[in-house]
Amino acid sequence: MHRGAYLVGVAGGSGSGKTTLVRALQKALPEGLACLISQDDYYLPIESQKLDRNGKVNFDLPEGVDMDALARDLRSLVAGDPIFRKEYTFNQTDKEPKLIELRPSPVILVEGLFVLHHEPVRELFDLRIFIDASEGAQLERRLKRDAQERGYGAEDVLYQWEHHVLPAYRNYLLPYRHLCDLHVVNESGHARAVTVLRDHLIQSAGIVEPIDLQGL
Repeated sequence: MHRGAYLVGVAGGSGSGKTTLVRALQKALPEGLACLISQDDYYLPIESQKLDRNGKVNFDLPEGVDMDALARDLRSLVAGDPIFRKEYTFNQTDKEPKLIELRPSPVILVEGLFVLHHEPVRELFDLRIFIDASEGAQLERRLKRDAQERGYGAEDVLYQWEHHVLPAYRNYLLPYRHLCDLHVVNESGHARAVTVLRDHLIQSAGIVEPIDLQGL
């Protein structure tokens, strides 16, 4: 199949820094070179999510995400067609979801927990990146993020971490770590990785003329 886009899959545990990395990459690249796709925007409605043995919703299962729709949308972007998705608001009823338009770009950055587990998505990637961070660092970031952005209390976050997040990380992500082309260690920052990846993506996107990256 003829392709005009370079697809990059970024996987890592919750709190490893997937979203932060792809946003930093997009900012570091020339404007318009890359678009971002988050697996989170393919979550099924909360009523379609499974409950654990204690009756708590488990958002950390592959069947809770429409990965087939993600695969279709990626193929559409590669074919040169824009896609439209409603923003996932993490079930915050007071937040109105935005309509997200994604246009075909030379580089497509895809991040999510299950992007390696789902074979139809995994096989589309030209480059697979795994973000490594200790479980302690991931938990600390998740506690801070979920309190600030999603309105979860520490008790809820710790329950999800023990019963949902860690099992998902070990069952649906770590088994695919060896399939990745690059591993980024994000224990305290990823600035060097962004610089290396930026240069690689510029080359992979077919930009051969020198460009001024000062200030990006």
